[in-house]
Amino acid sequence: MVYLALSVLCSSLIFVIFKLFDVYKIQTLYAIIVNYVVAFITGLFLYEGSFSLSSVMTKSWFAGTLALGVLFIVIFNLMARTSQVAGVSVASVATKMSLAIPVIFGVLMYKERLSMFQVMGILLALAAVYFASIKDNTRTVPKKALLLPLLVFLGSGIIDTSMKYFEERHLEHEEVPIFSSMIFGAAALTGLLFILIRAPKTSLKINLRNLAGGILLGVPNYFSIFFLIRALSNDRFASASIFTINNVAIVMFSTLLGILLFKEHMSIKNWAGIFLAVVSIVLVALF
Repeated sequence: MVYLALSVLCSSLIFVIFKLFDVYKIQTLYAIIVNYVVAFITGLFLYEGSFSLSSVMTKSWFAGTLALGVLFIVIFNLMARTSQVAGVSVASVATKMSLAIPVIFGVLMYKERLSMFQVMGILLALAAVYFASIKDNTRTVPKKALLLPLLVFLGSGIIDTSMKYFEERHLEHEEVPIFSSMIFGAAALTGLLFILIRAPKTSLKINLRNLAGGILLGVPNYFSIFFLIRALSNDRFASASIFTINNVAIVMFSTLLGILLFKEHMSIKNWAGIFLAVVSIVLVALF
């Protein structure tokens, strides 16, 4: 449970940092690329074995890290944009409501059994993230902005499902640091290629503010994945329970941080969502 709590803390910090990007006028794409370079280096530093790219490329999970790297940078940019357009709470809710996708995958693929109370908790979790995301001024949000949370929902669900698949079928315990590192390395390369493609039209300038933002984001970003994979390796809990507790706890914590740090408004429905989130965690974790 310690790994799970640490994953929640790191993931919640990501949404707060995204909001700070907007406050301090940090260019999201450049900062995200720096962040992935930092996360890649962090993983290499934590890996206790000897690193050889040729040997890593022979691993059964290597091709998956390349695909996940591309998906990571796309979804990260969408998460950042959602945080800036709709707020920290909406971004976290859109991301964590995706828990439905890996939960269904775990039940169907791995035949995980859930008690009646756990099923009730998962359903309450979905209701919780819905109510927590409702804003009083929803009607004033442009239709294009409403598409952002949907894309974040789908992408995040695919990422979480893939993490469970690789942890279950391909990863050894000691390979978690290098696996995480390779994902972030692939994401960094994807971002750099995108910048090079845009280079003829947009001049690239070194910006210390973007560098600082990327470094600040990189460390919690790496550990959010590292600790989640560690938590998924715990045989005491089904992956459905891990994802539910992790995602709903992130919604609660990041929403509270949004209120405390950025004075984001909470309606009665939002508070009802937080209450349902607490109930859902209790049902899933204790029953």
